[in-house]
Amino acid sequence: MIGLRVVAAGAMTSIQDLGRHGWRHLGVPASGVLDPVAMQIANRLVGNATDAPVLEAFDGGLHLRAEGGAFRLALVGSVTAERRGADGRCPLAPWRSHLLAEGEEIRLLTCIGEQRCVTIAIAGIVVPNQLGSASTYVRAGLGGIDGRNLEAGDLVPATPADGHLERRLQQAPTPEAGPIRIVAGPQDDHFASAALGRLTSEEYRIGSDADRMGMRLAGPTLAHRDAASREIVSDATVPGSVQVPGNGLPIVLLADGQTAGGYPKIATVITADLPRIGTLRPGSAVRFAWVDVATAQAVARARADRLAALLRTIVECRGDFIAAEADLGRANIAGCAVNALDPSTWSPS
Repeated sequence: MIGLRVVAAGAMTSIQDLGRHGWRHLGVPASGVLDPVAMQIANRLVGNATDAPVLEAFDGGLHLRAEGGAFRLALVGSVTAERRGADGRCPLAPWRSHLLAEGEEIRLLTCIGEQRCVTIAIAGIVVPNQLGSASTYVRAGLGGIDGRNLEAGDLVPATPADGHLERRLQQAPTPEAGPIRIVAGPQDDHFASAALGRLTSEEYRIGSDADRMGMRLAGPTLAHRDAASREIVSDATVPGSVQVPGNGLPIVLLADGQTAGGYPKIATVITADLPRIGTLRPGSAVRFAWVDVATAQAVARARADRLAALLRTIVECRGDFIAAEADLGRANIAGCAVNALDPSTWSPS
């Protein structure tokens, strides 16, 4: 097999796509990428279908090597990375595609700012589906490679790159600011009225207990209406559900979150804002704001429009600035160069 060899896996690196939908009634979460916008941009940069599987990594540490050919990949996120080859090391810019020659390596160094999630698209990635998706769901051993996070020594199968020019996003999107928007319920009536106000008036922080299943928040406690309101008969949950157990500290469920639970849900993070909170690193501050369902739907439509506009700004890299000496060997500076000793490469002027 040929593809990208995992030299070092970093933190919680997994293969994800848009998730396996239609199975929640059987207890199977959708899983999928935490940031669908980043996934679609990354895939478009390397020429994949926008819903093709990608690698999702947290912060630095992921180290890949090309084996069996040259492979095209793209990094999307606020990340520093480097390319390693026979000519030494050089920076690898995000928000554009790169051709990794056979034997060359890339390494993610660190994420910049509060976002800790990096999306890596590989052109022609070949991963089988399970229940309609390649997404890794570790707790059930589904998807990805053997249903687990990537480990050193794994090979991510891919098709060698074609001869297309590299692509870049003309301008990286500006990180969205402002509070995380939430809609009430479905069990907001299980909480004291003061708790509903406190949730949106006080600051919370992402706790250290945070993964793809969910994140516990540290901050002011939210009082239940009474002792009997601290639990409910287990009912459905969705990514974005804000559960509040008996200790009063909220838990935000994410892509791998369970499909049902017995803690009352004071609110639900709107779909458009879920990637913003789901990719924050522990210790990051977060505030919430109430919105109604109509507003949440309008925000989702606006986000889809922004994504479509971003994808239209992807262009081929022509006349790129060469940032490092090692890149000279990869650049056809003369343009339309031919082998003078091979007449088959000549063309009439």
